[in-house]
Amino acid sequence: MNLRVVVLGPNVAVALLLALVGLAMAIYLVYVRGSANLNSENIEEITMAPAINKGIIDKPSNHPVEQTVEKLKNILQSKGVTLFALVDHSGEAEKAGMKMRPTKLLIFGSPKAGTPLMLAAPSSAIDLPLKILIWQDDQGKVWVSYNSPEYLKQRHGLSQELLQNLAVVETLAAKAAE
Repeated sequence: MNLRVVVLGPNVAVALLLALVGLAMAIYLVYVRGSANLNSENIEEITMAPAINKGIIDKPSNHPVEQTVEKLKNILQSKGVTLFALVDHSGEAEKAGMKMRPTKLLIFGSPKAGTPLMLAAPSSAIDLPLKILIWQDDQGKVWVSYNSPEYLKQRHGLSQELLQNLAVVETLAAKAAE
């Protein structure tokens, strides 16, 4: 009887190890994706709660979502600020067959205010144009949420002088919520 002992070279051993790790990761991802899909099928409504100190400021609105959105749109127009987009998250969720409380995002700005920020800190372009989120919580309360100008200043290392270019969002949000 002739027995052969096969000795794997280091390259083959590493390749086999990587193949096993890849297989284990694939199985894990299939399991995670499968359980995420099972969980999402049972969600009837997406719950949102006010952000807890993540650089986001939440102000209560005195009006329903639609009225707050219209107020903000009128304020932007009167100030000559460009409304680049209005994203109707809840409307899109409904089109996908899902329920979501009224949630709308307004994206707006002015190249005169935003360009100096992006020139000073190119990374600030990820947070510009400015955004205000208007949404309703599970108690029916409407909120006006936006990134804190101070948070954005720190996040992108902007100078104190440029903070005024971001601070307009506070005034706009407050007026829309009145």
